Amino acid sequence: MNLRKTVSFSKNSTNVFFHILTECNLKCRHCYINPDQQGKGIVPLNTIEAWLKLFSKKKEVVNVIFLGGEPTLHPDLSAAIKKARELGFASVTVDTNGYLFNGILDRVNPDEVEFFSFSLDGPDPETNDPIRGKGSFNKCVSGIRRALSKGFHASLIYTVSLANINELYRMPPLLKDLGIERFFIQVIGIRGKSAKSFNPQIEELQVPFSQWIGTVPEVAEKAADLGIIVTYPKVYLKADEQFECAGVVADNYFIFPNGRVYRCPLCEDYPIHGLKIEKDHMVTMPKINETALFNLTIPEGCVMNKIIQPHNISYDDKGFPKYQVACCMLKEEVRPLVK
Repeated sequence: MNLRKTVSFSKNSTNVFFHILTECNLKCRHCYINPDQQGKGIVPLNTIEAWLKLFSKKKEVVNVIFLGGEPTLHPDLSAAIKKARELGFASVTVDTNGYLFNGILDRVNPDEVEFFSFSLDGPDPETNDPIRGKGSFNKCVSGIRRALSKGFHASLIYTVSLANINELYRMPPLLKDLGIERFFIQVIGIRGKSAKSFNPQIEELQVPFSQWIGTVPEVAEKAADLGIIVTYPKVYLKADEQFECAGVVADNYFIFPNGRVYRCPLCEDYPIHGLKIEKDHMVTMPKINETALFNLTIPEGCVMNKIIQPHNISYDDKGFPKYQVACCMLKEEVRPLVK
């Protein structure tokens, strides 16, 4: 039996999701990046350093995740990692598609990076490559093996959609073979490319309630049986669980190249960011912005989900939602028991 728990929100630590560029070498079908809203080009190193300083002392524990686009395309990623460590960030993670540009594995050491977190959306090229791009499966697997051979820790992100959920059960053996320590199962959302290019087909990519519940927890258990820690969005609340919004009860920041700072990732397609960095200072945006949504209470749970993807919710014959949709930042974690 593995140890399963809901990962509670915490105000005692800060998580900074820092998109240091929006450029990428791949064109994944479900990419959430929206350069028209989030900015184009790269964030210069001196700006990265200044922005890191804004968050470095917010809490005793501050974690940073460098993202893109593809963050290893940034020529100064290694310097940004070293600066984050110098500023006292508790952990540094790099989310990557596995191509590992600019010799990043030779420019940092395992003591400086908590995890390289690789994105893979299938257990083989036949499933992954139609989603992420031709050749991307083999390139990512090669990148994982190179990172591990150099002593880095590796985690893996799998974005679930109708295009690959039936292959999810095949992932645990691959994870074990690769030496993956943590497995993050994500749910596809209507953001970025998914919102623009795949509507109205997006409903054909999103996994229905019954299929998510019937598949993801079981796969998480199988991966944990192999000694892998698994995290996935809770997505749906049980009848006795109370809805909480991470914008109110957590300390998360999603930073983009144009200086926008969001507290809720579902808002990133819209100019409703609650904060912005201007001349290396944090500025609170005038109302109405995303923060106005955080304290609203509706029977469906997440207000932003109700606005942008209402078809995620089912109603009974009296018009009441059959379940609440959880905050997208609320996670379930399955850990193998230490024997």
